[in-house]
Amino acid sequence: MLTTESAESPGFSAHSVWGEAAAAGPLAVLGDDAALSGLHFLRVEGMRTLLTPAMLAVGLALAAAAAERRFLCVLGDAGVGKTFAVHAATRRLGELGSLLSLEFRAQPAPADLRSALHRTLGLLGQAPADPGAADTLIRHALADRPRIVVVEDAHRLSASCMEYLRFLHDGAPGGLCVVLIAARRGERRLRAQRMLATRTAGWLHVQPLMRDQIPLALHALHPVWRGVEAGVLMALDARLAGGALRRWAVITHHTRQLLARARADVPDGRLLAAVADRIDGGRCA
Repeated sequence: MLTTESAESPGFSAHSVWGEAAAAGPLAVLGDDAALSGLHFLRVEGMRTLLTPAMLAVGLALAAAAAERRFLCVLGDAGVGKTFAVHAATRRLGELGSLLSLEFRAQPAPADLRSALHRTLGLLGQAPADPGAADTLIRHALADRPRIVVVEDAHRLSASCMEYLRFLHDGAPGGLCVVLIAARRGERRLRAQRMLATRTAGWLHVQPLMRDQIPLALHALHPVWRGVEAGVLMALDARLAGGALRRWAVITHHTRQLLARARADVPDGRLLAAVADRIDGGRCA
């Protein structure tokens, strides 16, 4: 499930972002798995890329925000696929913008943003110590071609960091697409930034997969789950994952390890119990 607040985005459709997979039904497998395999948590061999409701919505919202060169806020709990969806969609947008992904320490300052942008933009040498000189280089590079700046854990940004992003956005020709990925609990902090009210193309609230989506999703996600009954998968999800595909990547990783050790092809109840014990120490989630 996913809820959104966004402006109208004419000219974009699920097909224009995701291609033929968009018409293949719920939780379809994207055909360019090889290009996206490096995005999967733990890079589990054989993991497929599913066109989840979150992927569909993020793709459309990001296409609109990139075309308009505005902010986009993507909110949700850990593991629900926020970052994966943003990165996967960015790779599909082509000329609408190249990805600049920024990650910071717990409490970044504007100097950290300058340093990260200098590095991610591939600018030569160290970032100048003088803020004005650093900003001249960054703004010139940002104006070179369309960019999509993705900020992880945006709820940790201070007011001065948010003001610096506004400075870059307003100073770029036609604006700058900035995607703020944040924990659900951080929404109030982002909403308090008044500058976002007039510069944001949309607010997306990404939710975990619904319980009845789990069997279909898991059977498509990885071959190891195709022989496992729906009820078993839903019980395992209730205990360990709560509909979060990143947690299913962890479960799949450990399941493959124990299957290889047991020289088996399909996980049975005993093996899955061992997986659950390995992950949560025998405690029910």
